[in-house]
Amino acid sequence: MMSSTTPLALFVGMPGLELSASEQAFFREANPFGLFLFRRNLDNPDQIRRLCAQFREAVGREDAPVYIDQEGGRVQRLDNGNWPLFRPLGTFGALARKDLEAGKKALRLSTLAMGSMMAELGIGSGTTPVIDLARKDTHDVIGQRAFGDDPELVAALGRVVVEAMLEVGEMPIIKHIPGYGRVDVDPHFDCPVVEAALEDLRDSDFRPFMALRDAPWAMVAHLIFTRFDAERPASVSPVICAMIREELGYDGVLITDCLTMEAIKGTWPERVRAALDAGYDIALHSQGDLAASEAAAKAARPLSEKSLARIARGQERLGSRRVDVQALHAEAEEILRENGFA
Repeated sequence: MMSSTTPLALFVGMPGLELSASEQAFFREANPFGLFLFRRNLDNPDQIRRLCAQFREAVGREDAPVYIDQEGGRVQRLDNGNWPLFRPLGTFGALARKDLEAGKKALRLSTLAMGSMMAELGIGSGTTPVIDLARKDTHDVIGQRAFGDDPELVAALGRVVVEAMLEVGEMPIIKHIPGYGRVDVDPHFDCPVVEAALEDLRDSDFRPFMALRDAPWAMVAHLIFTRFDAERPASVSPVICAMIREELGYDGVLITDCLTMEAIKGTWPERVRAALDAGYDIALHSQGDLAASEAAAKAARPLSEKSLARIARGQERLGSRRVDVQALHAEAEEILRENGFA
């Protein structure tokens, strides 16, 4: 039976390879919108499909989203030998700087393969593409996860990923809006502070996000922009949320980066509440411990009508194509090898 209640504006994690009875009861009662998985949850194809089905049965929604981080390179959770390994986005950026059309073709093939691979497992998004700028003089928390430091090239390649993911029924999520391109610390451990002027940000960091403002989902960064809000990181700042909507013109679904990162202060409930109070559609709390998820759920609230409408618009754009994962992955790899990428 489908749930009659509106889901909470919350993604949560869980600790193991299957849902315990207490976890199933929590999901049934709390009804968080989605589940976010990590390597600890991923063993083999049959196990992953069973876990996704368990979650959807518990919340009573056949379309309940199950997402992971699957960008390629050092951020790909499906990497235990059961699936092909995918290149980092930075490799495709390097190829595109050498030969733009070859870079786009290889990236499209790789994205179609990776998207179909996730779709076959019941996973609805790899939370990609990363369209932050990767500058040489900043912290390497992004580095090869991004296409490079040229806003136009980043936007063009980001577009390839967005369209290819939609084609195979996977939800692309551009990240990390408004951009980690100037950070000097890792937000997993500390809060980056950016003092750049608005004009400089408009001319660089913001440009890929503005170019892809029609993307259905975006993930919000944990960093302080002093020219906008000197006290609060973007992911809990109503000022930054308004800037994303108005200055950047983005009206898709806004989900925070994981609120357990050290860039954010306060208890789990305080962080969830602050993100939703700031105006974001969905809070991400993927730590995985049941007690922490319960605390986060108590601080969450049902999805708003505006959020539900944004989610629905994104769902309407999903295609249903499936491709031969191994064949397209191999074709992408051949293009890279032909161009000197071993």
